[in-house]
Amino acid sequence: MAILDPRVDAYIAKVPAYAKPVLEHFRDLVHQADPDIKETIKWGHVHFDLKSPICYMAAFKAHCRMGFWHSGMLPDPEGWFKGGEEEGRLYKITGLADMPPDEIILWYLKNAIDNNKQGIKPSKAKAQPKAKVELSMPDDFDELLNGHAAARDNYENFSPSKRREYLEWFADAKTDATRLKRLNTAIEWIAEGKSRNWKYQ
Repeated sequence: MAILDPRVDAYIAKVPAYAKPVLEHFRDLVHQADPDIKETIKWGHVHFDLKSPICYMAAFKAHCRMGFWHSGMLPDPEGWFKGGEEEGRLYKITGLADMPPDEIILWYLKNAIDNNKQGIKPSKAKAQPKAKVELSMPDDFDELLNGHAAARDNYENFSPSKRREYLEWFADAKTDATRLKRLNTAIEWIAEGKSRNWKYQ
């Protein structure tokens, strides 16, 4: 038997007249798909959950909207989802005639329910590593190194990553005064064989 939430009854009672039959029909289809689905109110609109969110419905002044969570896993061969499969929304619904056939909605629902019951979630796309900007040796730093043999030798023996840490430190300076201070500090540290982040190592 369907688990109904009186807050959803109250929500439907307050929507514009055009929206009542739309929301009532979608609600019936949800519970027809699986009577164990629970209703709730989230973010001011009606949501349907089964272990995790399945779908939602909302009414506005001139149209209704329904949406499915993880809709990218629900193929949409007939193109009912607006904005593509990833959006997973049926919107600009102004009456029952604007809705997909019941069998289409039930198909979406049953597939979404099966995914939830099996704990299937969309795979997260791996973040692409940011391409590092090539940093060249600043002329003023090169001149300082030329005047300090120990610093020059140590710097040239540093790994590329250690050299880059110093170059990024210089490039991040917001003012000329800050940059000059960092350059002089770097010469002292490098002469002692220290990396940019030696304090934390």
